[in-house]
Amino acid sequence: MTTKTEELDTQRRSARGHRAIELAEALALPALLAAVIAFFAILPASSESFASTANLRIILADQAILLVVCLAILFPMVTNTWDFSPGASAGFCAIIAASVVHSSGSVLLATLAALGTGALIGVANGFLVTRMRVNSVIATLGMTIVIAGFVQWKTGGNALLAGIPKSVTSFGSDQLLGVPLLMWVALALSAVAFFILRRTVYGRDLHAIGSNLAAARLVGLRIERFIFTAYVIGGLLAACAGMMILARTGSGNPEVGPSYLLPAYAAVFLGATTITPGRWNVWGVVVAVLFLGVLNSGLTLAGASSYVNSFANGIALFVGVGVANVLAHRRGRSPEMS
Repeated sequence: MTTKTEELDTQRRSARGHRAIELAEALALPALLAAVIAFFAILPASSESFASTANLRIILADQAILLVVCLAILFPMVTNTWDFSPGASAGFCAIIAASVVHSSGSVLLATLAALGTGALIGVANGFLVTRMRVNSVIATLGMTIVIAGFVQWKTGGNALLAGIPKSVTSFGSDQLLGVPLLMWVALALSAVAFFILRRTVYGRDLHAIGSNLAAARLVGLRIERFIFTAYVIGGLLAACAGMMILARTGSGNPEVGPSYLLPAYAAVFLGATTITPGRWNVWGVVVAVLFLGVLNSGLTLAGASSYVNSFANGIALFVGVGVANVLAHRRGRSPEMS
């Protein structure tokens, strides 16, 4: 009896220790975010500007766009496929919206045009991957090149500045309860994405496909249809990011959209190391996006050269990929974590 009691006590201590480790892993990035905020708020070179309300609002407004680009990437990644087009797609949708609102004066029509363009890009990506059997990396990189050609044709390399209504640019700069409206939009889209991916049968099926494609096929899931719809949703989210770019910058700039791609991937991989470590997850991405925004802002205000921010984003990507894969292996999932 004593032996059995000792064994049960050992098992309980082991379980408590395991839960403590999991909790530490889940909260590591939020704790690091708090530490970075404290560091730059105290650092003499950045303390005066960094902790100001104006700077915090700038960080939130800028990172709101990145967060929505991350969500566009996340849906295909859950199915264990890749999409490298959301950055370019967001920029192109911003250009289309700027062009339409300039010619028609209608913000609604411009929004519909942007959403239609994003959906069309998603349909093209989904068709290439599911029907033409093109590798998702090659298909979406090719789509990025095609989009770049359309952007050059549409703009001639110049930003579209004229005719953007004040209502659009005001939306990009206004706040609600002290938080930029753009961040409220991004958080609302994040909540919807979380609900779809974690609380619906459709979302669970997407995870099942990414987790074990063969098993998903055996239980009768229509793999191609699910992957196709993931790309369409990604295209629509990229279009939302494009409208946010237009509201934030007041222009359709051909150089803005693609710059979001690598930071977005860094945030998605970092997000897989927190909240639900070892899995793609929406709220982990939110934390990672805020972490990158705070880090880059702090470095800039501390006087670091611009290339240091590139180093920071690249290192974040390396760390995110490495740690997320280690956590995935530890939990018995594939390295892709889907």
